[in-house]
Order: sequence, then C-alpha cells, then structure tokens
Amino acid sequence: MSEDVDEVGWAIEPGDDMAPMIEVVGGVIKFHREAAGMSVADFGAAMRYGEDLIRKVERGARIPRVEFLYSADELVNARGAIVAMRKYVEDAQYPKKVRDLKELEGRAVELLLYGNHNIHGLLQTPEYAKALFETRQPPLSSGEVEREVAARMARKTVFDREPTPSFSFIQEQVTLERPIGGKMVLRRQLEHLLEVSELRNVMIQVMPTDREDHASMQGLIQVLKFADGSAVGRCEGAFNARPISSPRDLRVLELRYGMIRAQALPPGESLAFIERALGAL
Repeated sequence: MSEDVDEVGWAIEPGDDMAPMIEVVGGVIKFHREAAGMSVADFGAAMRYGEDLIRKVERGARIPRVEFLYSADELVNARGAIVAMRKYVEDAQYPKKVRDLKELEGRAVELLLYGNHNIHGLLQTPEYAKALFETRQPPLSSGEVEREVAARMARKTVFDREPTPSFSFIQEQVTLERPIGGKMVLRRQLEHLLEVSELRNVMIQVMPTDREDHASMQGLIQVLKFADGSAVGRCEGAFNARPISSPRDLRVLELRYGMIRAQALPPGESLAFIERALGAL
C-alpha cells in the first residue's frame, strides 16, 4: 500500500491550495468527537481505523473519503455538521494537477487535442482509464488507481457546459487498435467514441499510421482557447513539455495542429475507420 493513499483517504500534496480547508474539515471532526466525549482511541476503534490515521485526518494531514464523513457524523451525532464538509472533501480528493486542468478545461471555449499513445482522457471510459493507470510503472496501488480514475471522469463535466465549448480530437490509429485492458474494454471504448462523436460540438479525426507526412512527431498537443482571446498549450516535445501561453509559442502549436488536422482523415472517414476497428474486434 502506498504511503500516500489508504482506506481513510489521501495525503495532502505540498503546496495544495485546498490544505487550509482540509484542516477545517479535520477541526470539525475533532470538535464533534471531543463534544461526544470520545477519545481518539475510542473513535478510531469505532471507525475501525488506527489512532495515527485519525490524528492525521483531524490535523488536516489527510483528505478523508466522503464515506468517512458520513460514518463519523453518525457516530458522534454531529447532526450533519461533518457531512456538510463534503464539498471541500470532494474538491480536494483529486490531485492538484487534475483540479488545475479541470479548471482550465472548464473555462475553455475551444479545445484542440491530439493524442498519440492512448485515447485522450476526456474520451476515455472508466474501464479504459482504469486499465491505463494499471499499466503504470512502478505500479500504483488500488487506491491510487481509484483516485486517478475518479479524477479523470470528473473532468468530463466539460461536455455538459452551457454554452458548449468546441472540441477537436485527433487520435493516432494505434490508439484505436491497442487493446489496453483487453478486447472487451477496447470494444466499449470505441463504442463510446462513436457515441461522443454524435455531439454537434465534437469532431474526432483519425491519423492513419501509413501517412508519410506528420507535423507532430514530437508528441501530444493540447491547446485550450478562452473567451477573452487568451490561450494555453502544451506539447510533449516542445518548450520542455511545459505549458505555454505567449502568442509566439502558441502559433507554433496551432500551426502543427492545423497541419495534422489536414493530414488526418476527415471526420466522416474517421468515424467509418472507428466502426471498422470496432467490427474487427
């Protein structure tokens, strides 16, 4: 079991801006435990956790799971005061980098997304995402995999926004054929791509492996454009893989993306390609 995840919850990452709120959550739990006349040992025994983990939760060193809040609230008869902290726990339970990305995706009016190793995160099914995280080396614990999958699925709320943003996805052919998690997982993943492609604000294109010209051999590209005209972008093989926002650097990524969009199959042919890949499974 990783030292950063257990049945209680997750460790707070250094510099996490949610740390003060998690300290408040821990303080509320401690207040009601003491008001109920329970020692840390008694509370931990009743909750079936060790004293050390309970102390970490109460001082805000660990993010408790939502289920922990409900059990603690009932145990000390907090009358909903502990459960009321649920929103802060739900916000903090995802890794900071994922929360930051979700915030950017939530503000974007146009998203240009090219994936070369796997299906893009916003298009993944839970089963595919789980299988993908389980390929990590060194291996993630089951709790870490659960946390990462939940965080990735939470980002999908971007599809439900109003007004709806515009999505352009370009996927390498190999990402549609590599059976991450097995053929049944890939089958459901390809079916999901076809379902998402029916949305009027989503365009999915396939980059065939037999293309002789390819403008982004440097790796994945992500460009998020915002309503005020600003944008952020990232490319694995450019700018040290760091996010960029200067107009000069963004022009480079937009040029590359525009070229691979032209080199990829048109949307209609791309959907037909996905259907053939699905039929071959």
